[in-house]
Amino acid sequence: MGYSMICAVLLSFLAYTHSEPVKFVDCGSVEGKVVGVDIQPCSQQPCQLHKGQSYAVNVTFSSTVASQTSKAIVHGVIAGVPVPFPIPIDDGCKSGIQCPIVPQTMYSYVNQLPVKSEYPTIKLVVEWELRDDSNKDLFCVKFPVQIVS
Repeated sequence: MGYSMICAVLLSFLAYTHSEPVKFVDCGSVEGKVVGVDIQPCSQQPCQLHKGQSYAVNVTFSSTVASQTSKAIVHGVIAGVPVPFPIPIDDGCKSGIQCPIVPQTMYSYVNQLPVKSEYPTIKLVVEWELRDDSNKDLFCVKFPVQIVS
């Protein structure tokens, strides 16, 4: 196998395994600044979430405050109406963040987004908040998804 063939195979493998950062909107991050949002696996946008599967959501952000705790709140926004979207662990300190949270520090929040089989096939916007111990948003992001069979 020639060098160019090996490079082509390697590049196609990297392209297959690497996902693009998800396009998101900051919806009111008060106590932090979001750097990026990734969903695994997500090969196209809006991310197609298959019923009965779970997806890893990673939000990279920096905090501007100290906080002993953090709590996640997730909604699916359908036709402008926020509907609670349950996640298995709402404690951010058990989701990749070492607490206490300190100012001017970068964090990588990672959690699972389970898509139940009974969810409808629909396009919606996920609104994901992580609140500090003052109940203010360390981050608030919105990103479009499509639930598919």
